[in-house]
Amino acid sequence: MRYHFKIHKESRGYWAECVELIGCFTQADTKQELYDNMQEALNLYIQEPEDSKLLVPLPKKYVRGKNIESVPVDPEVAFGFMVRYHRLKNKMTQKQAAKKLGVTNIYSYQRLEKKCNARLDMVAKLKELFPDFSVDFVFS
Repeated sequence: MRYHFKIHKESRGYWAECVELIGCFTQADTKQELYDNMQEALNLYIQEPEDSKLLVPLPKKYVRGKNIESVPVDPEVAFGFMVRYHRLKNKMTQKQAAKKLGVTNIYSYQRLEKKCNARLDMVAKLKELFPDFSVDFVFS
C-alpha cells in the first residue's frame, strides 16, 4: 500500500504533504530525513484510534506530477488499516466483527486493527467475512 506525497523545497529544508490524506504533513532538514518522516507520518495518520468511525480513503493507484513521491505503509500497519477499512465499509462495530470472526475477547480483535501480523487462519476468516478483503493491497 503506497500513498503519495508532494515534496516542497524551502530555503532551510523540505516539507511534504500527502496528496490523498488531508492534514498529513511532515518536514525535515534533508531529503533522506524527509523520506523517513513521510513514512512515519503516514503510518501514524492511518493508525486511527480503535473507536474511530473515520473511513480514511484508500490510496490512488497513480499520482503523477512534479516532486511526487510514492511512500509505502508498513505492511503490519497496512493490514490493520485494511481490517478496519472493511469493517467500517460494511457498517459493523468492532464487537460485531469480533463475534463473526469467532474472537471472544474484544481486545484481541482491536489488535487486528492496529499494527499486527495476523495468522493465516485469521486471514482466511477475514476473507470469509469480507469477500473483497485482499492481502495483495497491503503489499502493493
